[in-house]
Amino acid sequence: MQNDSEYLVEVKNIWKTFGNSKKIIPRKLIRTNINARDRKIVAVNDVSFQVKRGEVYVIMGLSGSGKSTLIRCLLRLIEPDSGTALIEGKDVTAMDKRQLTEFRRTRVAMVFQHYGLLPHRSVLENVAFGLKLRGVERKEREQKAAEVIEKVGLKQWEKHYPSELSGGMQQRVGIARALVQDADLLLLDEPFSGLDPLIRREMQDELLRLQHEFQKTMIFVTHDLNEALRLGSHMAVMKNGAFIQEGRPHDIVMNPVDDYVKQFVQIARGVVKDSPDKKGKIRSLPRRASGQDEPIIVGFGR
Repeated sequence: MQNDSEYLVEVKNIWKTFGNSKKIIPRKLIRTNINARDRKIVAVNDVSFQVKRGEVYVIMGLSGSGKSTLIRCLLRLIEPDSGTALIEGKDVTAMDKRQLTEFRRTRVAMVFQHYGLLPHRSVLENVAFGLKLRGVERKEREQKAAEVIEKVGLKQWEKHYPSELSGGMQQRVGIARALVQDADLLLLDEPFSGLDPLIRREMQDELLRLQHEFQKTMIFVTHDLNEALRLGSHMAVMKNGAFIQEGRPHDIVMNPVDDYVKQFVQIARGVVKDSPDKKGKIRSLPRRASGQDEPIIVGFGR
């Protein structure tokens, strides 16, 4: 059944805790994400959000804020304690094992920080691997894989192995593997954080180009403000497992809701133009005062 909602993803009241106690702690009682009395770490704290079709939704936060745990809860790579995650109108949290496996293979693709490539398989075989799991015939899957490999700029590298590629090239393979699935949703968990700054910038440009061409819906996790501003059409700042502020990147930069968000955006606030594009997206930050071409990099650790 076709879902006509403008939202591809609808997340409602997702909780995830780690620790000995099974008791759910009310959000109003939580001051940090560590509750010593119950020996419980609250990794995701009653999070709800919606992602429109075709947009890049960025989740930004420091190490330990819960952003990677949250994105894994959407596919139940980590099982949430409670809440629902609707993707294309389907309740992922209610699926049995067989349904979940089929859903992961066909409707959602994920790009990890550490690539996750199979070292004993070539670039072509890595990109086509998901299609192989679906049962797609070899000729068809290799043809589709070759087409996407060319799209990400790796033509003539099809027969090479991951150990022969640079970090940026390996990440292109990871993106190609996600795109070839033709999934409705791409989940990207800090995919560029291990790359050198210039290669990282190049990969951001590549992702923007691919997004323009394929119009995929993406949820992108990062700890880097500059990256969030360049890529996101919508953005959430996360702390202690909860969303502190959510909205258009330009609005968050210009109107932080508290001191925590203000600390994140204070550097960018002085350089961001007052007129974002029609989606509220900040495509790029202006040059430094010296006139050099390199971007302003704002990093916060992994």
